[in-house]
Amino acid sequence: MGRYSKIILGPARKNDPQVLEFPAAASTKPGCLVVVTAGKFALAGAATVGKVWLAQENYLSMQGVDTAYDTDDRVLGIEMQDDVIYAARIATGVNIPAVGTALTPAANGMLGIAATSDLVVAYADEVFNNNTGTDQLIRIRPAGSQSYLSAGA
Repeated sequence: MGRYSKIILGPARKNDPQVLEFPAAASTKPGCLVVVTAGKFALAGAATVGKVWLAQENYLSMQGVDTAYDTDDRVLGIEMQDDVIYAARIATGVNIPAVGTALTPAANGMLGIAATSDLVVAYADEVFNNNTGTDQLIRIRPAGSQSYLSAGA
């Protein structure tokens, strides 16, 4: 069982964020970053520069966060709001050293630690060293307008 059981973690005071539905270009786990490409949701990667969406658990099929969407299944992609906390995936071996660590799209829809001039899509909302041997969900807060980390940051 995953560390979290939902992708949208709160607050519960407002309407859920808007979602888009597109077929999956490849197998996609909830919590992965996705981009719209050729009418499908493809996994975001390190070279991603545009808008990213967050794959939500498939609650329409009563599936949890550890059940991947198969290729061509309809993925629910969340348009992240900067005042909502989410759970997103980091790969095994990634160490989030501090709350507020800037995060960027990495390989296979996972989040990685942002370096200078990387696209910053979120900030860590917890400290977590993923030495579990598998990708994990961590608490994140989306970046206000998906900015680029400046050299002075």
